Amino acid sequence: MRLGIVTPFYVPSVRGNSITVQRIESGLRDHGVTVRVWSLEDGPSPDEILRGLAGFTPDLVHGFHVSSSGQIATDAAFRLGIPSILTVTGTDVNTDLFDPHRRPEIIDILRRATRIVVFHDCIQAKLVGELPEIAHRIRVIGQTVRCQGTPSFNLRHHLGLMTDDLIFFIPSGIRRVKNVTFCLKPLDALRIQYPHIKAVFAGPIIEAEEGTALQELLRDYPWAFYLGSVPHEQICAMLASIDVVINSSISEGGMANSILEAMSHGRAVLASDIEGNRSVVQDGIEGLLFGSEAEFSHKAERLIREPDLRHTLGKNGKDKIEREFSTEGEIQNYLQLYQEAIGACSRGE
Repeated sequence: MRLGIVTPFYVPSVRGNSITVQRIESGLRDHGVTVRVWSLEDGPSPDEILRGLAGFTPDLVHGFHVSSSGQIATDAAFRLGIPSILTVTGTDVNTDLFDPHRRPEIIDILRRATRIVVFHDCIQAKLVGELPEIAHRIRVIGQTVRCQGTPSFNLRHHLGLMTDDLIFFIPSGIRRVKNVTFCLKPLDALRIQYPHIKAVFAGPIIEAEEGTALQELLRDYPWAFYLGSVPHEQICAMLASIDVVINSSISEGGMANSILEAMSHGRAVLASDIEGNRSVVQDGIEGLLFGSEAEFSHKAERLIREPDLRHTLGKNGKDKIEREFSTEGEIQNYLQLYQEAIGACSRGE
């Protein structure tokens, strides 16, 4: 099988789409699939990508992120007479689908796709509620995790922190929807009683305004650090040095990589109580969920005061990843989906 992938971001980017594509691509190659990736981040025009796909002669094309890659993927599939697969992200379904300027284009692209992938049932339900006619073409394939660190990288040593400092880690692209600065004010209040807590941010600046806001805020919080854009393997290595991972997103497309990676390393998770995070974390089982600043403060304090709770949540999370989030299962689901799409295309569906 020959697969063309179109993605908004790819290596060396550490954004979620890039990490997901790298994991899936690697797994498919292990199963003998010939894969070629076109990244929009590299600056190729749609016509250049279409020409490249035509020369590659794929059996199908898979576009990640409907808003960015959907038009190119479905155009290429139409011209080459092959099926198109589209993966729907959180921005697609939570923002662009309800944007009156983007909605007509998003709907048209989704209607043209041979098959549509979502990461969780909650995203499927939202899509079907808006476009019931595409329900039969949607498939749920959950995210998994591949997060191997560089053993030589020690975050505490890198930042000059003490062994008894308690680190809240916020690995995320810096953009409004990720709401990364949310934790600073309540953690600062907790430092009056718990001066050993620290916050560490790591991730690329995606929206310049949000990056500026974070960097300006950090001047008032000398106990908080921003590492900038960090290679994925270093992010994974850092998880061995931290205590709690925070995800304070306003919305997620289901199964955030940051949460899955934290759980895979046995770290406690403190996450906003939204659909995408609830798809992975059960409150009080694999992590703690918060719906307000007051609840964040209360649950953060519990994690500071109760090391046994951190350990239990981390262990439960790691067990869940090993039990339910098999990378091999994910790849088998994609292989099955691709064969299904090829068959549907040959029948003219």
